[in-house]
Amino acid sequence: MLGGMDEELLPIGQFARLSRLSVKQLRHYAQLGLLVPAYVDEHTGYRYFRHEQARDALSIGLLRSLDVPLAVIAQVLSGTSGVLEEVHERLEAELARRRSTLAALERVMAEGLPSTPVTVITEPARRVAAVTTAAADPSQIGAATSAAIAGLLRAGPPDAAPELIGLFPLDFGEPVTITVALVSEERVAGAALDVLPGGRFARATHVGPYGQIGLTAYALLSWCAERQFPVRGPIREVYVSDPATTPPDRLVTHLMIPLEEP
Repeated sequence: MLGGMDEELLPIGQFARLSRLSVKQLRHYAQLGLLVPAYVDEHTGYRYFRHEQARDALSIGLLRSLDVPLAVIAQVLSGTSGVLEEVHERLEAELARRRSTLAALERVMAEGLPSTPVTVITEPARRVAAVTTAAADPSQIGAATSAAIAGLLRAGPPDAAPELIGLFPLDFGEPVTITVALVSEERVAGAALDVLPGGRFARATHVGPYGQIGLTAYALLSWCAERQFPVRGPIREVYVSDPATTPPDRLVTHLMIPLEEP
């Protein structure tokens, strides 16, 4: 039936046991062109594999257990070098996000749901040099904001103490549009001169890591909702502390929401 090759080939069930993959997985990988059977019987559709294909099959199983995407696995099997570094960076970023989430959860467990004091203030309009960027999804907001701030600081005046403000939408879509502004009367390379409107704002002060700012935003939005203040975005984050010289748990950030009269 196999043209004299039956001693060299393994039926899919036997090959699945050898490679520690399911028959369903082998069929899926064959459809993707990732692990093509050595022979397919044209009458029955049965698939057969060579013994030497077991190494590729085992490699696919190993890399999938390490959360490596199939597209990257295909590059690894083809001998492309350096493709696993991006996967490593993604996992590192996910681990950092999970640690931040865990720290925020522990804070809620210890202190209860946030109830940060809120005050109503009047802010003047401010001239700024602004850069707008986008995060692919909400989990990337921190990285996108940090990159935009770093670019502004490199291009801004070297001697002046920077006054930095982040502006974030109330609704998180995908992507998330972010604006970072440096208070400045002068032009800054790569940034647009703009004016941040003044007016009445509800303000709450966050003390702690930037990754836990969402806790204070919760308290601020809850305060506005309870008092029936219609809110409009964006939410402003005014960065008071220098993260280069301030421990994460002592960073001070003012969160501000423009208010409309109820």
